[in-house]
Amino acid sequence: MQLSIHQKKRIKHAVIFAALLLFTIVWLLPVFGAFLTSIRTMDDIMNNGFWSLPENVTFSNFATAWSDGNLNTYLKNSFIITIPSLFGTLALSSLVGFALAKYKFKGNMFIYLMFVAGMLIPFQILLIPVFRLSNFLGIYNNYWGLIMIHTVFQMGFCSFFLRNYMITIPEELSEAARIDGASEFKIFYKIYIPLSLPALAALGTLQFTWIFNDYIWALVLLRDDRFKPVTAGLATLKGNFITSWSVLVAGAILATIPTIVVFVFLQKYFIRGLTMGSGK
Repeated sequence: MQLSIHQKKRIKHAVIFAALLLFTIVWLLPVFGAFLTSIRTMDDIMNNGFWSLPENVTFSNFATAWSDGNLNTYLKNSFIITIPSLFGTLALSSLVGFALAKYKFKGNMFIYLMFVAGMLIPFQILLIPVFRLSNFLGIYNNYWGLIMIHTVFQMGFCSFFLRNYMITIPEELSEAARIDGASEFKIFYKIYIPLSLPALAALGTLQFTWIFNDYIWALVLLRDDRFKPVTAGLATLKGNFITSWSVLVAGAILATIPTIVVFVFLQKYFIRGLTMGSGK
């Protein structure tokens, strides 16, 4: 029996849907396992293993992680570090992107390539130099040291992204503004910033997630628990000989809520920014 074209398309769509559903379930398994662990007691986990249904459901692990695990302090520190880093990165990289996109000068392409090259350097090889530099400058073990490092290290990608976006904005807009007497800075924040909002929103979502979830730089540049963000603070819940995995995982789930909220509210701009120019 020969299938019609319509039936073949339906079978093809069904196979694709089943494959995507399978991949989604596999990808969500660790998330499901984490939630399952967070609502169980340690005795239940030790007796029955991680991948078993809980004998008793408890939400006290979240309260324990929040209070006894100092998650309230660590989350506050994460926002203190993330928000200035985010705004500093977007402000500086938008200026760099505007200059590289709209001004022709000697070294323009060289500076642009330097930003691209900086993205390709593994940051792990810079841990010791940055640690020694922070000691030398006196910014070790405080908020500002970590804020400055995040701002500098994220500027490469942001400048690259915004330069490529701003170069697509018609030059006639800025020429018309110059004829009307607008200064270069006014052209920047009155024309280019409003037109670049989709790109800035996409970058803001990515940068908030990357900075908020950073662990390595917080581990290298901070010593006192009172300054640590939530990623480094959660590591203190792990003991040398015994660890309350249910409390630790509950804290990790609470730590993901801010990034999920940011993505939910900015997802429209995030998708628009990532698909910019796709119709050309």
